[in-house]
Amino acid sequence: MGKVVLVTGVARQLGGRFVRRIQREPDVDRVIGVDAMPPEHHLGGADFLRADIRHPTIGRLLAEHRVDTVVHMDVNGTPLGKRGSRATVKETNVIGTMQLLGACQKTPSVKRLVVKSSTNVYGSAPRDPAIFTETTPPKSLPSGGFAKDAVEVEGYVRGFARRRPDVAVCVLRFANILGPRADSPLTQYFGLPALPTVLGFDPRLQFVHEDDVIEVLRTAAGEPRRGTLNSGTFNIAGDGVLLLSQAARRLGRPTLPFFLPTVTWVGSALRSAGMTDFSPEQIRLLTHGRVVRTTQMRETLGFEPRYTTAGAFEDYARSRGPGLLPPATLARTVDRIAAALPAGRGQN
Repeated sequence: MGKVVLVTGVARQLGGRFVRRIQREPDVDRVIGVDAMPPEHHLGGADFLRADIRHPTIGRLLAEHRVDTVVHMDVNGTPLGKRGSRATVKETNVIGTMQLLGACQKTPSVKRLVVKSSTNVYGSAPRDPAIFTETTPPKSLPSGGFAKDAVEVEGYVRGFARRRPDVAVCVLRFANILGPRADSPLTQYFGLPALPTVLGFDPRLQFVHEDDVIEVLRTAAGEPRRGTLNSGTFNIAGDGVLLLSQAARRLGRPTLPFFLPTVTWVGSALRSAGMTDFSPEQIRLLTHGRVVRTTQMRETLGFEPRYTTAGAFEDYARSRGPGLLPPATLARTVDRIAAALPAGRGQN
């Protein structure tokens, strides 16, 4: 008998993609997708069970199907589509994770747990270190939003790991996920015709491509290769960084610098208009940035991303088409202006 893998959060496109990918693993016998809402995409040969992980019924499913591997992807920052609210998302993130972990604790067949987390747990603050490692404590704990949810989720996961030391627990802290199909508050921000920025700040940003997200989840859910260990906490990001100003130029989006209090007001207005979830934690990210070290991802987990940070952003930008100021057009305009200037002007 091969492995029985249960995946939460399969109604989102990322969860659906992972379900379709993990089915191709030779040691996987069955994949069960779970979500409170039926997915609008196909799940291949996986079984879909409509269940809310906030309810105790998840324990019955684990025991009934003798699940040995759980991949918890239902930890998110925004509601699915137009459905739900921030309160519902928080309940699913926190209460849902508590219920799922309690069910895993009572199910002897569970031997591996993979949790999708976020580098948001480090927060974004003016006195942050240049690079966060997995053991670096945040200068200030997130006070709300998805970042606080992620901190609470990881706390419950650490408690579960102490109570069930026989289970291999892997927590993946993803940088901002980008790609042609990515949908997040940050992709909504980058989709604005002009990007509000904080005057005097040009934060460093890191990204991970959605294809690499699927592959590292597959790696974490599988059997460890020689010299690797599929348990622990790992930062997941592409090599390198991009400044926000560089990202704006590559998108062809003009920036609109504001003083910080004004950006907060603009963010509230955009959020009220439903254009983007411009939350306080996102404003902090776009002010101070965040960079993580990924040495453990390579050396311990044994995973090498296909895309760099710049490569992930390039693939995302290509899928969005030219902005108001396409880089190639802007460069040609500058060249024509330079060529039109009188030669030797200003020289004696």
